[in-house]
Amino acid sequence: MKNIRIILLLSLFVLSSTVLKAQESNPIIKTLIVDGQNNHDQWPKITFLLKEQMEASGLFTVDVARSAYTWKGEKYISEFPIDGISSTIALEEPKTDQDFNPDFSKYDLVITNFGWNAAPWPETTQKNFEKFMSEGGGLVVFHAADNSFPKWEAYNKMIGLGGWGERTEKDGPYVYYNDAGELIRDNSVGKGGAHGPQSEYQIQLRNSEHPITKGMPEVWMHTKDELYNSLRGPAENMEIIATAYSDPNNKGTGRHEPALMVLNYGKGRIFHNIMGHVDYSVACVGFLTSMLRGAEWAATGAVTQEIPVDFPTAKKSSSREF
Repeated sequence: MKNIRIILLLSLFVLSSTVLKAQESNPIIKTLIVDGQNNHDQWPKITFLLKEQMEASGLFTVDVARSAYTWKGEKYISEFPIDGISSTIALEEPKTDQDFNPDFSKYDLVITNFGWNAAPWPETTQKNFEKFMSEGGGLVVFHAADNSFPKWEAYNKMIGLGGWGERTEKDGPYVYYNDAGELIRDNSVGKGGAHGPQSEYQIQLRNSEHPITKGMPEVWMHTKDELYNSLRGPAENMEIIATAYSDPNNKGTGRHEPALMVLNYGKGRIFHNIMGHVDYSVACVGFLTSMLRGAEWAATGAVTQEIPVDFPTAKKSSSREF
């Protein structure tokens, strides 16, 4: 009996050591989603779904910081409650929440789900976030988050390219690929930001060796979504790792527009994804895989996740039921 106890104790010790080593080699990524004001009504549901999917991966813990004043999405706030969020006040027009000041230093990664016309963050919060990023924080920007905060210079540098919010040639060039596969920086006069009707569209990799895209098909079909075009901005320290063709027959530009981008801001890393308009767009396996791999890369500089077997092909999209 004594020998059995010794063996059990040794086994428990070995198991505990193995778990600790695994946690040390792949530490949990502390993540904060920030939201509260977005012209896309489903933003509370999208936050809920992202939190759920990220935590299910076992790689992330996810908190949510929501502005006290919310704009749009009131119906979804009640349908998709988030534990730990205080009651909020829905407004007819966006308004700055002067008390919105998350402690970014507690996290490895921030995901922004603010959108077009969101009221600016307080100046102190902006400076704290700039410090967080400069010192090596991770950031994920998706869909309408590249519409927000057009007058915040540092934010525009972080996202590289943005649209709407009176962005024009004063904010930087259009950046896209032409049919010859050349990267174009176009300083033409014009507004930033447009899209045609929602549709399925193909994503084409431009760097298949980047940790986020490595192992993905060179071309894959995304589910029904808005395809942003004519984005413009500083585009500094930025690489486009995937594009989508903006079809003129669908009110597009006839150019291969940026779809997935990676950037640096100081010591920080940013993953920028133009997809994710509504729930059926987020349900795309390609979108989810890109988001989770992009989030891991932004936080750590590496990707440990495998490409799932139900990943879309060049001709067929793939979605998951939530």
